[in-house]
Amino acid sequence: MPPKSRIVVALGGNAISQPDEEGNVEQQFANSQKTARALADLARDGHQLVITHGNGPQIGNFLLRNEAAAGVIYPLPMEVAAAHVQGGMGFMVAQTLTNELARRGDTRIVTTVITTVLVDADDPSFQNPTKPIGRVMDRQEAERYRREEGWVFREIEPRRFRRVVPSPEPKHIQEIETIRRAVDAGDIIVACGGGGIPVVRKADGSLTGTAAVIDKDLAGALMATELEADGFMVLTNVDRVRLNFGRTDERAVDRMSIAEARAYLTEGQFPPGSMGPKVRGLIEFLEVSASPTAFALIGPLDGVTEAVAGRAGTRITRT
Repeated sequence: MPPKSRIVVALGGNAISQPDEEGNVEQQFANSQKTARALADLARDGHQLVITHGNGPQIGNFLLRNEAAAGVIYPLPMEVAAAHVQGGMGFMVAQTLTNELARRGDTRIVTTVITTVLVDADDPSFQNPTKPIGRVMDRQEAERYRREEGWVFREIEPRRFRRVVPSPEPKHIQEIETIRRAVDAGDIIVACGGGGIPVVRKADGSLTGTAAVIDKDLAGALMATELEADGFMVLTNVDRVRLNFGRTDERAVDRMSIAEARAYLTEGQFPPGSMGPKVRGLIEFLEVSASPTAFALIGPLDGVTEAVAGRAGTRITRT
């Protein structure tokens, strides 16, 4: 790996909200501070960082506020809600990392870029939404929202329903040149939070937001590709990828080739709702990167420097 690598880092949901917590702002800041220490370790080692993050719990809570305020104040459409959440979470990541860097004598100010991501209006997911968002509802409540709001629901358990929205493929990051100029100048940027705000191009050439959720790992892979990054890494709450997860023959994987990773995806080793998009994003970055030393890995947040050094996590290789 070359020194001072440009790395796009995709933070898993646990980086800001833990599953066993309420997820209030105080807790999110506390988790962000822990995350900032890990990211500052990478910056201290000379790596140039571009950071993205998920927003699953946060966008769900925002939509709950929309519901709770119904009849009191106008609701926000989903794309505007995504912008609000991207800004709020980006603020937390940027502020805590700026403060952590300052404690180490680094005077850089981390900047959040509210990012829109172009998707295809004809993407098949718009006809077959699958991405669950928001809270669980019973049949009667789900039917009401289906009738009044036109929402689509899936039964996740007997008589328990969740709203599902399209999850289209990201095609282009609209603000990529702005991000590139900042990164080229040595700035640390937070961008594409929650997969970015999905926009489609209308017949007259103008852009408009759309109610959808882009997978943050696929958006991160696209950003790494468009920035010609040296590496793309996904930080999560597991030390390594595992095969046969939850079975008696479960085993951790230190390294796998693109061909092996694709075969495991086909076998169903990496489900679409969890490890699948992470592995897919890493593969897509490696396949299109022009750098002969490009690297892609999934690693633990609390062992990020070890993962970059090849002593932790799971690395996907070209051969």
